[in-house]
Amino acid sequence: MTWKNWTIVNEFVLVSFSALSIELQALLFLLFLTIHLLTLMGNVLIILVTTVDSALQSPMYFFLRNLSFLEIGFNLVIVPKMLGTLIIQDTTISFLGCATQMYFFFFFGAAECCLLATMAYDRYVAICDPLRYPVIMGRRSCAQLAAASWFSGFPVATMQTTWIFSFPFCGPNRVNHFFCDSPPVIALVCADTSLFELESLMATVLFILFPFLLILGSYVRILSTIFRMPSAEGKRKTFSTCSSHLLVVSLFYSTAILTYFRPRSSTSPESKKILSLSYTVVTPMLNPIIYSLRNSEVKAALRRVSRRTLGPEKL
Repeated sequence: MTWKNWTIVNEFVLVSFSALSIELQALLFLLFLTIHLLTLMGNVLIILVTTVDSALQSPMYFFLRNLSFLEIGFNLVIVPKMLGTLIIQDTTISFLGCATQMYFFFFFGAAECCLLATMAYDRYVAICDPLRYPVIMGRRSCAQLAAASWFSGFPVATMQTTWIFSFPFCGPNRVNHFFCDSPPVIALVCADTSLFELESLMATVLFILFPFLLILGSYVRILSTIFRMPSAEGKRKTFSTCSSHLLVVSLFYSTAILTYFRPRSSTSPESKKILSLSYTVVTPMLNPIIYSLRNSEVKAALRRVSRRTLGPEKL
């Protein structure tokens, strides 16, 4: 008899924020709905501007466009179901629905980690090896790097999700989270999961910590190059080209590392929910804002697109 035949759970219940009062859940619904709409509008705007404006056709903005697509997907996987649990108290999710949500969470999460590392490499080449930048970061190379970042999500999502949902679920079905994340779901398994947890730790190191170390190494070299520049104005302009990416990386990785690398004994389910909100809900909204406010080229492009769309007399 296989584990699958032991499984008697055909749906899960997302605990989400059910411990809060109905009034507070309604306020959270309005807050998260607003954030969700801002996330979609902001990232769609970044995609449109970097596509139609001729001044934003460099590799940096090609990767930024890919990041916005990832953020939209990442947000759509998590937020709509969370909004449903808050406003209509629809806390149930089918066995297949839970597996699908987890699959795409792994997919977009791993792809984003790799894409952020690719963006750091792009800034490293632009600043540390500017003469060879057009050759190294040609159109074909950028397409290959972006495709590799997207593809990296498939193996980890397929392996992790298939393995988790091949375990038997024969007891409680309450997932103490607002989405089907791996740790709260694996806690419901009625079998030995020690081998999976070891593999999961290795996958987390590979797809979170390793890209982070690559980003860290890239910025060590970048900062070393910037500090050797004789002109203070040159230092400022050079650093401004990567400050937006550095801020985005800091927001994403600080919460992701705190979530997945802290000992279980020191992490309560409620604190993990708050940390998860940071990188699944808040950060995707902040990314287009950061790139719009801290990048003069994006701000100028937004003004040009607005003039072409609305006309100068309406601005």
